[in-house]
Amino acid sequence: MSFDADDNEGAISNINVTPLIDVMLVLLIVFMVSVPMQTQGIELNLPQKKVKMQKDDVLIVSINHNGRITLSDGERIGIKEVGSRIASILSMRENKSVFVKADEDVDYGTVMAVIARIHRAGNYNVGLITDENALSEEGKKDS
Repeated sequence: MSFDADDNEGAISNINVTPLIDVMLVLLIVFMVSVPMQTQGIELNLPQKKVKMQKDDVLIVSINHNGRITLSDGERIGIKEVGSRIASILSMRENKSVFVKADEDVDYGTVMAVIARIHRAGNYNVGLITDENALSEEGKKDS
């Protein structure tokens, strides 16, 4: 606020917006923090179904910690061969499901590249294999 030495006769008619800006910034921060907490997830009761498959009927693609890709029959293939090799194997099978099993230390991009090549090779059901016991042990450690 400035006062002129010549003007001693009245109040200043301007609105001081500094406190309003402070209040708006505080409200903005409150909303930025609270909104993601409210929309974190939705609880769903998903249907559960156990699938019985024969050992010979399942195609598993394994990726080790070095990024080497191995099929369930023990055949090692390169990442560029994944789509064509899986398409040729599944063309002779009735069950078109493919399961991907990857080491914990494998790069996420490598796993997604393998899954993308499987999808591009044909319309197959792709599932991920995890170690259920390891997941429950991690939950116990976090509590």
